[in-house]
Amino acid sequence: MDSAETRELASKARAELNHARPIPVYDDGAVKIFRGRHEEILRHLDLPSIDLVLTDPPYGINHRTDYSSRGGRKFPKVFGDNRPFEPAVWLMFPKVVLFGANHYANRLPPAPSWWIWDKRCGTTTNCQSDCELAWTNIGGTARVFRHVWNGFHRDSERGVKRVHPTQKPVALMRWCLERSNPTGVVLDPFMGSGSTLVAAKQLGVPAIGIETNATYCTAAAKRLRG
Repeated sequence: MDSAETRELASKARAELNHARPIPVYDDGAVKIFRGRHEEILRHLDLPSIDLVLTDPPYGINHRTDYSSRGGRKFPKVFGDNRPFEPAVWLMFPKVVLFGANHYANRLPPAPSWWIWDKRCGTTTNCQSDCELAWTNIGGTARVFRHVWNGFHRDSERGVKRVHPTQKPVALMRWCLERSNPTGVVLDPFMGSGSTLVAAKQLGVPAIGIETNATYCTAAAKRLRG
């Protein structure tokens, strides 16, 4: 076998290895971001190390997530937003917090510990929801996090431009993490802008984010780098 054939075989072997083992697009030793579909990435993760899934998944309400229908800011469309969301795969993890669960509650087991994010706090209302609901298996009673998040009217991150149409405040994800008290890795399989990962980094909690959109992966990495 000549050297050219050897190099070609080595190149193919490296390509297969890279395909088999996804390389994070961001890795600071504690927080990682993988670009790709969660179905593919999950196969290569250490699943027993994951203690908490905290995420805001696409849940099939066919919402124009780029907001172009209202002449607003045009974000890249969120992948799969018009597909029904199936939560069953995430219930294998010890702790789970799923936002938007009122849209797919019929596919979740009963739970008393729903968490509510009141994002208007009685200040105003508009065509969007006054609050967002999260199903959890954390236990305890239903709880409310009150934090204004309405356009330029915010209780945090004032003057910071949003990079994702359904971006959550870092303060909300910190509240979720503190209530969940994860003892292992936190996974956000629909990472979006990376608010879950930013909150985890602030609290010193290891975390993994998965996202299909390269623009959002880049934006989340930039937020994590500060």
